[in-house]
Amino acid sequence: MNCNVLKFFSQNVRKNKLIVNIILETQFLYDIIFIQKSPWLIICFIPSSSNCDREPLVSVPYYPNWHTFTRNPTNQSDSPRVITYINICVLHFHFSLRNNILNYRNISCISFLNQDSSYFMLNVYSDSSQSALKYLKDTKANIHNVIIMTGNFNIRDSRWDPSYPFHSIHNNSFFDISDSFSLNISNPIENVLTRYSNNDHNANFIYLPQNSTSIVSIPIGECY
Repeated sequence: MNCNVLKFFSQNVRKNKLIVNIILETQFLYDIIFIQKSPWLIICFIPSSSNCDREPLVSVPYYPNWHTFTRNPTNQSDSPRVITYINICVLHFHFSLRNNILNYRNISCISFLNQDSSYFMLNVYSDSSQSALKYLKDTKANIHNVIIMTGNFNIRDSRWDPSYPFHSIHNNSFFDISDSFSLNISNPIENVLTRYSNNDHNANFIYLPQNSTSIVSIPIGECY
């Protein structure tokens, strides 16, 4: 079976489990959901031979109609900040989390097969220190057929936010990395707010690489 179009939904949930649950329960028309700043919490308590009160199972939210791809932490401070959910209707394309290529808590690299070719998707959360961009730049992963790199890049720049008069120094790294994967910026059809402030004192922004919410349909075999 071949796939001509994949539909993506991407959102920074700010560690809110409720938002993740709402997305998974309502956005079933999409094939792939990229979550950034994901929650890492106690899912349930499981029987334990060493603890009569049972041991807590700490993980990311799960949902029966979605297959979860996330990196396993090496310690308590290494919990993943990105989750990718794949609709079970498209699992026959053999999706795989490629930690052998990029193994970092703020990035997930996922491959899949279509028409006898491998394609890659990158889900990225780059914090205020731009740690994910630095990792991608230092790693210089040689990945071909990347169809999408989306997420939260925390880059406010005059190029995509008309209300912001300055150029970000991180923008150059962002474009260098995008060019290395042969990707172009995908501009929204409508100028909608993509970042909402935590308080009433700061303004909301059109913050394109932040990509708090983006919904994209991408034909397979073309780079965006």
